[in-house]
Amino acid sequence: MRRIAHISDLHFGVHDPGVVSALRQALREDAPTLVAVSGDLTQRARRREFEQARDFLASLELPVVVVPGNHDVPLFNLWSRFGHPLRRYRRYIAHDLAPWYIDDELAVLGVSTARSLTIQAGRISYDQMDLIDRRFREAGPGRFRVLVTHHPFLPSARHGHDAVVGRGAKALATLESAGAQLLLTGHLHVGATGDVSAHFPDIRRSMVVVQAGTAVSRRLRGEPNAYNLITIDPPRLRCEARSFDGHGFRHLAVTEWVREGDRWQLARLRA
Repeated sequence: MRRIAHISDLHFGVHDPGVVSALRQALREDAPTLVAVSGDLTQRARRREFEQARDFLASLELPVVVVPGNHDVPLFNLWSRFGHPLRRYRRYIAHDLAPWYIDDELAVLGVSTARSLTIQAGRISYDQMDLIDRRFREAGPGRFRVLVTHHPFLPSARHGHDAVVGRGAKALATLESAGAQLLLTGHLHVGATGDVSAHFPDIRRSMVVVQAGTAVSRRLRGEPNAYNLITIDPPRLRCEARSFDGHGFRHLAVTEWVREGDRWQLARLRA
């Protein structure tokens, strides 16, 4: 059994310090196997914001897989945006833009979908698809395969398919072939779970997507600050959403899936 704490869209620079402290305490109490951070650590990719994000992640004293989001690319400094878009991210957060975690049960790969040429949208390159395929195949049998990106793989109620990461359908075909089972995303500041096969009929091997809301920022979109605590105990997958109630992070809802062959079956959805 493994547990992943999935946090996203911290947006240091427009964060709530009280929520940051509460999240730190909650994650320390959870003591997960791994913390997966699916992008937008900063609001405007400023040095001080990256320092705050770095210090927060270090304070957790837990293994972390982290990827950048579109807000981690400078917006107004065009020389930096197009010449060195992730220089500060790589200096303060992680040099590796394809972080890899592996143990006896779990294989987790992070992929950066942030791009200089877009303000909000993201994209997966063909080289990244090759990396996904290679990494997950090299992981060998028996390990539960997880991909972490900033931009979503599922359409949203508000944005439709416009929210889906560029080349998402092609990337899903690669993920299907490589045996991926769980995709962790952010970007929309709204929590959600789903199965990609329900939205992409060409994908026959189902994969669960878990989307996180915004963990500590004030940029709320109709939902409180939240994160996901995911328990992987094959053939079961349990995702507990936890939200901030003004004092700490509390239970919000649970979604449970059961693997039957190549399909995930929704076993329970409850508040």
